[in-house]
Amino acid sequence: MFPLLPLKKHVPVASSMLVALKIAALGSVLFAFPRFAAAESPAATFQARRIALDANEGIAAGDIDGDGKTDLVAGRYWFSAVDWAARPLRQIDDWNGYVQSNGDFLFDVNDDGRLDVIAGSFVPSEVYWYENPGPEALRLGKMWPKHLLADTENSKNEAQLMHDLDGDGVPEWIVNSWAKDAPTMVWRLVKKSKPASKEAPAAYEFVPHQLAPHGNSHGMGIGDINGDGRLDVLTGKGWYEQPESAIWETEWTFHENWELHASIPMIVVDLDDDGDNDLIYGNGHNYGLQWKENTGVNDDGTIQFTEHEIDRSFSQPHTLAWADLDGDGAAELITGKRYYGHNGNDPGGNEMPCLYYYRWNPKAKTFTRYTIEEGHVGCGLQIVTAKLNDDDKTDIAVAGKSGTYVLLAK
Repeated sequence: MFPLLPLKKHVPVASSMLVALKIAALGSVLFAFPRFAAAESPAATFQARRIALDANEGIAAGDIDGDGKTDLVAGRYWFSAVDWAARPLRQIDDWNGYVQSNGDFLFDVNDDGRLDVIAGSFVPSEVYWYENPGPEALRLGKMWPKHLLADTENSKNEAQLMHDLDGDGVPEWIVNSWAKDAPTMVWRLVKKSKPASKEAPAAYEFVPHQLAPHGNSHGMGIGDINGDGRLDVLTGKGWYEQPESAIWETEWTFHENWELHASIPMIVVDLDDDGDNDLIYGNGHNYGLQWKENTGVNDDGTIQFTEHEIDRSFSQPHTLAWADLDGDGAAELITGKRYYGHNGNDPGGNEMPCLYYYRWNPKAKTFTRYTIEEGHVGCGLQIVTAKLNDDDKTDIAVAGKSGTYVLLAK
């Protein structure tokens, strides 16, 4: 494979009509897609299977039915690892070319030993959780009971992340807003003093904490960006520094360090092995996949970055993942086109769906691109990397407007 060089212009790769014909032709049959045409073959190749087709863009993985296998949830459906057939989960309203769903997250909300779904949405301020109904109801394809977790009173929700910020073993719900410079809210899942009951089925409640009254903007990530050993929260405008103590009793200091229209998540990782964390991000609604090299702190305490281009050949890398796909012990960057993210109105919006992974070379400080699939499979708002069958290889699942796909490593 070859290291990508900076491109001054994007390369148009397909018309919208051609893309539509390719997607329509795919159907639900299992396909082995061709490898990326280059001098050497990629170490990780995948078979893609479309398991649903709608406008849902959220997806998560976990053992839903308790059989020890990793299943999927994606919007209206859950999919058993036994056959990947779509099974009913919940109803979602269509909205403006989307569905009112921008993220699926698995958590045992009622503490009964079964994974439930906490679902995000774009415009509604209410956050609902959907109760796993148990083996017999799952077998019969029954809908999951719907419960209100909280009315956040906030709309314009671009996406959410669930991450354990305080190290107590329970993840927090961190909300990204497309409203520029809005407050950033974290909702904590706090165990109730009384166990769940029929009248009050949740064993946890949503407790809000405002990180700061400003600083939210398109893009979000979690990681220790300043090297103090504590997890910080990043947005498209900068980063919130986690306090040394009493983190849910005070606001977090906001550092306005950049101006991006970034992916969710952005990846915080020490790419160049120099002891400080760097930043990988995509331009969520334009061409551009980049990494920012952390070059130290200047006299006023601001972290300095040098930006490096990874790829500008496709648009809308709206979501990223960082996982070891080829089993060599080093993580790869996984991303692709958020197909029709703004209903085709973004730059390159009508070009073909695509999904890629990138190997990092720390000595040369370069990424090399490998094709997972081109022409059919794009991204939505989440990428799953997990072992989805009986082998020991890492598989991928995505959901977006080109369909919900399982991509099993060969």
